[in-house]
Amino acid sequence: MGRPNHDWQPSEDQMQRWPSVSGNDINGLGETSPRRPLPIYWQPPGTTPHSHLQLWFYAQPMSDELVAARGDRKRAMDEPLAPLAATPVESSPPALSEAVKRIARENGADLVGITRARPEWVFEGQQVTQQWIIVMGVGQSYDAISTAPEEPAGAEVIRAYARGTHVARRTASWLRTQGHEAVPLYGPLSGPLVMIPPAIEAGLGELGKHGSLINRTLGANFRLSLVLTDAPLVADQRDVFGADDFCRQCQLCVDECPPDAIQPEKQWVRGEKRWYVDFDKCLPYFNEHHGCAICMAVCPWSRPGVADTLLQKLARRRERETERSPPG
Repeated sequence: MGRPNHDWQPSEDQMQRWPSVSGNDINGLGETSPRRPLPIYWQPPGTTPHSHLQLWFYAQPMSDELVAARGDRKRAMDEPLAPLAATPVESSPPALSEAVKRIARENGADLVGITRARPEWVFEGQQVTQQWIIVMGVGQSYDAISTAPEEPAGAEVIRAYARGTHVARRTASWLRTQGHEAVPLYGPLSGPLVMIPPAIEAGLGELGKHGSLINRTLGANFRLSLVLTDAPLVADQRDVFGADDFCRQCQLCVDECPPDAIQPEKQWVRGEKRWYVDFDKCLPYFNEHHGCAICMAVCPWSRPGVADTLLQKLARRRERETERSPPG
């Protein structure tokens, strides 16, 4: 992958479809008061100001590899859910939680965590009635992602979405056979809620500077899917291993982003100071480059075999900082 072209400019054909409202305003950039998120992209056509750009993205010419990958995803989406059993199978919350994680892994999940649903994750105007969220992550081929922003990377992202869809639907189906209503959600369509905050609470990782989740083993090189359910489960804990501190020092994704969309410092977003990617800068490049994924590819955590070394370095850094800190 060559050095990105920071002089890149979006096509007039795409920008003619750009709405008058800023995507950053919709996301709540600069807002210091909490509020629920607003849907912005990957929603049903006609429901957001950026719908025309989403349709434009899907109308771009595709290679055979991309067509095949989208076919895989469509087949996964069309897989029927199991009928809901009339009577729930008796099981304790810890036992059911372990069982659902086993089922998810047997069907292709590399990561699984559980958290309680929160209203602040649900898009304004939409509703989630289920109490629990099962969060699953599926890894991507690093060899394919490392070609970003070329088509092989875009095709691998779609294949990962297909695998995530398969895992979510199979896991939801299993819960339904146990007598528990379950609703699968999968990318890229975001459904009624944002996915990364519940993934953080479920222990799948920390938010990275590039706006994606960083997992302690897979780095940023994975995709999420969810299952919403009222089955009695047990919540997992956050996994704070130092990725946030690492991102404070690292500038690699910032330097490698062609449209300069990745903010080098944390920003206020809907009442929380966190890492942020400029939507208005990112989306045009994303749409014209098969979904991009450069930031995922260059993230040091994503390189195979590197995560353990980074974890050890961060642990030693924390030890040194603790030794230097005054007692009390």
